[in-house]
Amino acid sequence: MDNNQTQSLGTEPIGKLLFKLSTPAIAAQIVNLLYNLIDRMYIGHIDEIGKLALTGVGVCFPLIMIISAFAALIGMGSAPRASIFLGQNDKESAEKTLGNSFTLLIVISIVITIIFLFFSKSLLLTFGASENTIEYAMEYMCIYSLGTIFVQLTLGLNAFISSQGFAKISMLTVIIGAIANIILDPVFIFAFNMGVKGAALATIISQAISMIWILKFLTGSKTVIKIKKSYMKLDKKIVLPCLALGLSPFIMQSTESVIAVCFNSSLLKYGGDIAVGSMTILTSVIQFSMLPLLGLTQGSQPIISYNYGSKNATRVKKTFKILLTCCLTFSAILWICTMSFPETFIKIFNNDAELVAFAAPALKIYMAANCIFGAQIACQQTFIALGNAKSSLFLAVLRKIILLVPLIFILPMFIENKTNAVFMAEPVADFIAVVCTVTLFAVQFNKNMKELETK
Repeated sequence: MDNNQTQSLGTEPIGKLLFKLSTPAIAAQIVNLLYNLIDRMYIGHIDEIGKLALTGVGVCFPLIMIISAFAALIGMGSAPRASIFLGQNDKESAEKTLGNSFTLLIVISIVITIIFLFFSKSLLLTFGASENTIEYAMEYMCIYSLGTIFVQLTLGLNAFISSQGFAKISMLTVIIGAIANIILDPVFIFAFNMGVKGAALATIISQAISMIWILKFLTGSKTVIKIKKSYMKLDKKIVLPCLALGLSPFIMQSTESVIAVCFNSSLLKYGGDIAVGSMTILTSVIQFSMLPLLGLTQGSQPIISYNYGSKNATRVKKTFKILLTCCLTFSAILWICTMSFPETFIKIFNNDAELVAFAAPALKIYMAANCIFGAQIACQQTFIALGNAKSSLFLAVLRKIILLVPLIFILPMFIENKTNAVFMAEPVADFIAVVCTVTLFAVQFNKNMKELETK
C-alpha cells in the first residue's frame, strides 16, 4: 500500500505538488478531447453516409453528456470526501465512501441503460434528430447505452485515483482508453464494415478496458483505499452527503444540452444558420480553453481536501492562493489572445470567409468577461474540495440556470442587434457570477479557515 503518495499531499512543497498533479490532469483532458474529435473524423469519412452519420452521432451528444453527468454526480461528489477522510486518518470512512460509490454507479448504470434502450428514439427526436439522421443516431445510441456501466465506472471511479494523489495513474486511464478507441475505430467502422455501430462498439470496448485498469488498481497493492465487498452496502450517512456535494458538477454538465438548445433557438431566430454555426465554433473554443483550468482544479482538489481533513489551514490557504493565481493568469492570457486575434481561433475550426467574418466579432463579445473567469473556476471547485455542498450547488445553479438561460432571451428585448445580444448573455452572466462567487467565497473560506485554526 502506497501511503507515501497520499501523505505527500500534506508535506511536499505545494507549488511542486500542484504542478505534479495538474500536469497529468491537463494532459488527460486534452487527450480525451482529441480522441473524441478523431472519433468524429472517422465517422465523417464513412463512404456515402458520412455527413448524415456524423450529424446523427452529434445528436447523441446531449444524452452522452447526461451519462457523464451522473458519473460526475457520484465521482466528483464522493472523491473529495474520501480525500478529507484520509486527511483525518479515517481510512475506514474513505473506503466506505468508495464502496458505496461503486454500488451507486452500478445501480445508476442499470437504470440509465433500461431507460435509453426503451426511450432513446423519443429522446433523440427531442434533441434534434430528423428522419434522415435518426437511423444513425439510434444505431450509435443503442450500442453505446449497453456500455453505460463501463462509462460510469470509468469516469466515476477514476476520481478516487486522482484524489489519492495518483495523478499519473489517473491520466493513464484516459490514455489507455483513447489509444484503444483510436485503434479500434477504423477496424470496426471500415475493416468490419460496421459503420456507426462500429464506432459505438469501439467506444464502449475502450471504456471497458479503462474500467478494468481502474478496478485492478483500486483492488491492488498500490492504492491507499480499496474497493471492499463489506463496504458496498448503501448507507445513507455516506451516500447523502456525497450526492449533495456532487449536485454542483452534475448540474454543470447536465445543463450543457439545455443551454445549447436555448442559444441555438435564439440565434436561429435572429441570425439564421450562420449564427448557429458560429455558436458551435465559439462553444468549441471555450471548451478547449477550459481544459487547463479543469486540469488545475483537478490537481488542486486532493491537496485542498486532504489538508482540510488534517486541519492544516496554512496549506489549504496557500494551495488556493497558487490555484487562483494560475487560473487568473491563464484566463487573462487567453482573453488577450482572443481579443487580439479572434480570426485565428475561428480558423482552427473553419476557413469559410463568411463564417469567419461573422464569428470573429461574436467571439470577442462571447468571451468579453473571460479575463476574470479563472476566479469563478478556482472558487467554485475549491468549495467542492472543501466539501461545501450548499455553496457549490448554489453557484452552479446561479450562473447557468438563474442568470444565463434567462439572459439569452431577455437581452435581445433591449438591445438593437439581437444576435449580439444573445452572445452578450455569456459575459454578463459570467461577470455577475464571478462577483457573487468571489464575495461568497471570501466570507465562507475565511470562516472555514478560522475554524480550522481554532481546532
